[in-house]
Amino acid sequence: MPHRDPLVIAGREYHSRLLVGTGKYRDLEQAGAAIEASGAEIVTIALRRSNIGQDPDAPNLLDAVPPERYTLLPNTAGCYTVKDALRTCRLARELLDGHNLVKLEVIGDERTLYPDVGATLEAAEQLVAEGFEVMAYTSDDPIAARRLEEIGCVAVMPLAAPIGSGLGIQNSYNLLEIVERLEVPVIVDAGVGTASDVAVAMEHGCDAVLLNTAIAGADDPVLMASAMRKGVEAGREAYRAGRIPKRRHAAASSPQAGTFFE
Repeated sequence: MPHRDPLVIAGREYHSRLLVGTGKYRDLEQAGAAIEASGAEIVTIALRRSNIGQDPDAPNLLDAVPPERYTLLPNTAGCYTVKDALRTCRLARELLDGHNLVKLEVIGDERTLYPDVGATLEAAEQLVAEGFEVMAYTSDDPIAARRLEEIGCVAVMPLAAPIGSGLGIQNSYNLLEIVERLEVPVIVDAGVGTASDVAVAMEHGCDAVLLNTAIAGADDPVLMASAMRKGVEAGREAYRAGRIPKRRHAAASSPQAGTFFE
């Protein structure tokens, strides 16, 4: 029987360590099928780009991602200022009947979509003071990550590479530093491209991975979602199992003494 190994965020337990988004799919039907295949229990929603009731005449994303089945994670994607990020989180709480779990991202650069870390820290401090449970998207700077934890964020989400780039983890050293120093969950967010990228993130000791484009942009999103699910599971098991050390020279897999032909 597998060991019990839940992901705990803001006091709640989850079986899946893969978090997924809802954007860039062909339609809501494809989004729903891919999300189901991923096994994800937490689904992030870009409130500025998705209808969750703001427009009663448009398709409602909540029909594909029902709140009674998934933990919804409204995010502030597309926000470039503290003011816009705060407004978006407050709107999410209003639309979702007091829902306090949010993903904070404040973008600082249109070309790379890198986060504005200073603005992120400022917004996080205000949101925590207002009772929000903040999961903060940030750079792979260990100092910024530690500061977000000190402010009271329930998870810190360093990027692997620019959003949507599919480049995979570009700075293992920084990511390992963040994992080793923080007590709250560390969730790789942005930049992964395929299942092997996800497995590497988990082998580094990250608590989870959040992705969207790598699934939605695949030729077969539902099949890629299944692959990502397996990548997370394999990477987590490998991390918990403890890999062998890397060596420059061979180490025989069978004993050299006590053989039948001595």
